[in-house]
Amino acid sequence: MSAFLYRLGLTLRETGQALDRLGCQLQGNPAYREEFFRHRSVLNLPSAVSDIAPNAFVAPSAAVSGKVSVGSNSSIWYGTVVRGDGAEVTIGDNTNLQDGVIVNTGPINLVSARAETRIGNSVTVGHSANLYGVTLEDRCLVGMGATLHKGVKVETGAMVAAGSVVEEDTVIPANQLWAGNPAKFLRELKPEEKSFLPNSADIYSKLAAEHKSEASKLPPY
Repeated sequence: MSAFLYRLGLTLRETGQALDRLGCQLQGNPAYREEFFRHRSVLNLPSAVSDIAPNAFVAPSAAVSGKVSVGSNSSIWYGTVVRGDGAEVTIGDNTNLQDGVIVNTGPINLVSARAETRIGNSVTVGHSANLYGVTLEDRCLVGMGATLHKGVKVETGAMVAAGSVVEEDTVIPANQLWAGNPAKFLRELKPEEKSFLPNSADIYSKLAAEHKSEASKLPPY
């Protein structure tokens, strides 16, 4: 019943708006030419089309544009921007880009080259991290607010601490923890930290399924 009333109300409002625009046209009043923005979570470009797995979750307020591939059970959370308009972005399975993450492949200044970004399987990228032309192998973790510059490679099972800044072309070996600005080797990961990495990805995959299901429903009014 609530869904029917919502649809009825929407139809009446749109009909009224259409009649108002028609009246303005007949009067010669340009006020009907309203310009407004409709957000699109996935924006395909003429030369660059995204490929999103059916069971992946792209939050309503996220922005994915250009040539971006998102694998099965992966999630792109609220306020995250993934731009594949400069070069390709590939995101594997069971990976999560948390709220406010920025992934950019285009040049950040006049002399920068475009750079692909490759993100593997079961990767966790924390809130507000910034990635530009990097490679993240499987089961690694990038902490909240970290910045990874062009050419950075984070090998399988490695971790970048929150707030770290990783300089261009740095390679972070497998199973190591790096931290700081500029980021440097801190220590080898502990056994419990190694086991946490895939668990973190699984938790976000399950949570994303709930958000995807709820986001597909009509508003409850």
